[in-house]
Amino acid sequence: MAQLAKLRMLFTSAFGPTLAILLLAVLLGYAVLGSNGILAWGDYTRQLHDSRAELKVVQAERARIANRVERLDPRHVDPDMVDELVRRELNVGHPDEVVVPLK
Repeated sequence: MAQLAKLRMLFTSAFGPTLAILLLAVLLGYAVLGSNGILAWGDYTRQLHDSRAELKVVQAERARIANRVERLDPRHVDPDMVDELVRRELNVGHPDEVVVPLK
């Protein structure tokens, strides 16, 4: 009976530190392997690089559109731009012109 009490006392006293070590192991595992862990850092940098490349493409497209809008400003219209727009929208062309579709 005394040995059983000693064994029970040993398990009871070891329960707290064992639980703490297991909890620490789980937290460390999550810090390394989790969705925001150290191993996910490389994926985040790759996503950042891809997003920056996509941003450059979108900014170039935005600059192209802004230039086109600026050329259609009623205060100083670009005649070539207006001519191109009218011909495309109204399907107007001279009989001797050759139309080359770009799309």
